[in-house]
Amino acid sequence: MSQQPKMGRVLLFTMCAAGIGGTFQYGYNLTIINAPTMHIQKFVNQTWLERSGSVLDAWIITLIWSVIVSVYPLGGFLGALLAGPMAIKLGRKKSLLFNNFFVILSAILCGFSRFAKSFEMIILGRILAGVNSGVSMNVQPMYLGESAPKKLRGTVALSSAVFTALGLVLGQVVGISEILGSEETWPLLLASNAVPAILQLVALPWLPESPRYLLIDLKDKESCVSALQRLRGHCDLSSEMEEMLAEQVATKGQTPKSLFELIRDPSLRRQLRTIVVLSSAMQLCGNDSMYFYASYIFQEAGIPSEKIQYVVIGTGSCELITSLTCTLFIDRVGRRALVMGGYGMMSVWAIVFMVALSQQGRVDWIPYLSMVCIFAYILSFGIGPGKYRVHMGHSELLPRVN
Repeated sequence: MSQQPKMGRVLLFTMCAAGIGGTFQYGYNLTIINAPTMHIQKFVNQTWLERSGSVLDAWIITLIWSVIVSVYPLGGFLGALLAGPMAIKLGRKKSLLFNNFFVILSAILCGFSRFAKSFEMIILGRILAGVNSGVSMNVQPMYLGESAPKKLRGTVALSSAVFTALGLVLGQVVGISEILGSEETWPLLLASNAVPAILQLVALPWLPESPRYLLIDLKDKESCVSALQRLRGHCDLSSEMEEMLAEQVATKGQTPKSLFELIRDPSLRRQLRTIVVLSSAMQLCGNDSMYFYASYIFQEAGIPSEKIQYVVIGTGSCELITSLTCTLFIDRVGRRALVMGGYGMMSVWAIVFMVALSQQGRVDWIPYLSMVCIFAYILSFGIGPGKYRVHMGHSELLPRVN
């Protein structure tokens, strides 16, 4: 009986250590850029004035700000391309550890950007933060899924979504003017993403590598058994070892498949089409833009400017609530129903929001209806589509390849 609590503790510590420097960083970096919007735009204009002696037009400042925002997903794309080779060559745990250096360099660039009088450093820093998020969003679910026992894999996989939502909320909280969102402290806000990275660098090395990676990729049975014993306790590991040994035999002699090989494989085309549709819809639905431009959106919705920074916290809280509660009914309702229902409700709330904006200024309570629409839109996203943010559905649709 004493081994079960120990097993639970090691797995819980593994989830927390992987999550704090993994998908937590994705959510955190998504929202910390919103609070200092006006301060960074002012910094861009002042920097240009000192360089050239002239001020920038408003549309150019907006363009530069849009570049600062949009390079984050660009970095995520680059990170996603790096994630596969890193996970194979370095292993799951070492990939997560190495990945922290991207975000630490990002923190240094953004933190010293005002001192160096260079908004270009913010752009480069945001690209590196995106690379970090792209790697972690792919490697962390893989690491946790391979480390968890079969009966807990679904719950452990959803922990990635929980850490994303925690990052969203905490990024919004530290971004209020009373903490790090003021004109004097915004560089510290952008550099604060180094803290989760340092926490992971301290904690994760003490925890085991993925047992499946050790056995199937490295052919190290002894290390695999040792990792399993730490994760499971000294219970009977024979059935799990037999399953992994059978997988090792099945993948023997196989080489990692390239994207073009996956596309050419007729048996995987339907799954690939499904994944492309799910991933594209998740990006095109505009949920992430709600976080990037939350202040703008609430300002246009008519919310008083002094209340916006506090209202913004509600957006991340909505996704946190759904990520915590979704585990209670996801297996009963099913993935497909949640995804379709989520997008259906998002469509309804988007239409209501459009109508509310068209009536802005005519009715006193319209700003509050707009605010409700935004919260309901994010809640609808979190119910179903948001769960595929961490590739939970991808791992269930595709077989494991070496």
